[in-house]
Amino acid sequence: MGFDTSGLLPLSDALQGMLEQLACCCDSKQLPLPEALGRVLACDIASPLAVPPFDNSAMDGYAVRLSDLTAGTPLIMAGKAFAGQPYQGEWPAGHCVRIMTGAPVPEGTDAVVMQEETQADGDRITFLTQPEPGQNIRRAGSDIGKGACVLQAGTRLTPREMPLLASLGIATVPVRRPLKVAIFSTGDELKPVGTPLAHGDIYDSNRYGVRAMLARLGCDCLDLGIIPDDPAQLRAAFIHADEEADVLITTGGVSVGEADFTKQLLDELGEIGFWKLAIKPGKPFAFGRLPRAWFFGLPGNPVSAMVTFDQLVQPALAKLAGQRFERPLQLQAVTTEQLKKSPGRLDFQRGILSQGPNGLEVRSTGSQDSAVFSSLSRANCYIVLERERGRVAAGETVTVEPFGGLLL
Repeated sequence: MGFDTSGLLPLSDALQGMLEQLACCCDSKQLPLPEALGRVLACDIASPLAVPPFDNSAMDGYAVRLSDLTAGTPLIMAGKAFAGQPYQGEWPAGHCVRIMTGAPVPEGTDAVVMQEETQADGDRITFLTQPEPGQNIRRAGSDIGKGACVLQAGTRLTPREMPLLASLGIATVPVRRPLKVAIFSTGDELKPVGTPLAHGDIYDSNRYGVRAMLARLGCDCLDLGIIPDDPAQLRAAFIHADEEADVLITTGGVSVGEADFTKQLLDELGEIGFWKLAIKPGKPFAFGRLPRAWFFGLPGNPVSAMVTFDQLVQPALAKLAGQRFERPLQLQAVTTEQLKKSPGRLDFQRGILSQGPNGLEVRSTGSQDSAVFSSLSRANCYIVLERERGRVAAGETVTVEPFGGLLL
């Protein structure tokens, strides 16, 4: 794979190394706008019209010509303009036009005076202020110019973008097909939820987390369940996933002592690198290529699997799906308690971020053991502690990464 796997690989190097090898693998098609929610745009969207399409009033009030205004002298109301019902009558000198928000301003209008700054006596309107030219007029194209790019290729369509496209009269949009991702868990000790546990068994939980995060990313998921530590069954599962999916994600089987068997099998089928990452939790990680599909091997510990998916697999899947990806927002907060840490690995501790009397504060969710999934379920952020940093005292400033998207 071209990477030095001796020692511990920094997270940034691992991510860069993966992304340099990946490219979008999802073709595109036109879909009706209502069916495009959650899909990724395949190309830029240019506005077919100006927004607003005509000069219109930003207020309920009166359209005036500045040349008609004399302090203390009322104007006669010539008529009314409503949204969808423009004023089309004559507009003699010495007159104004009653106008509502969104209505096209009559030709010759210099300004709109809001009704709160007038006094009405029947059709005689006295203006209490002298407006500036252009006041309270939304000019055609002031929001979006005709032909302007309104959404870039790679944008995932959310409820924020749908009304924008509808407002431009766009009925169909070019979008990518969903990325198809196969998943399975490995381990003889894993049992399906809803079945009794024998001594030494545990429930398969990682697959539920991975599947939920894939759903948030808009991926089609092929869930192959639990595959026991049996060479023939594992080989069949890898081949089936490679034939049916763009990506295969497994959990378990990549840590020291486990990887030899999995590595031998994967080396026969493709090109896989087993890494030791300089992060905590989540040191063991595998990445590579099967004959057709890309492969990501997550650690078996539940929190490690979620953290490595969030930090490494998510941006990789975004690139394969043709989606623009932005790194999560990071903030500074003061820790309210001591945090245990040893130098050597970038640490993603689970924390609870809140607004304190003097700014943002963060505290730990408790045990940071990678097998303690409750530490993640109670959290609303990562406390990101630098690789070289050691123990953190209460009152120190730390970097926090609020959960969003996948882990919200």
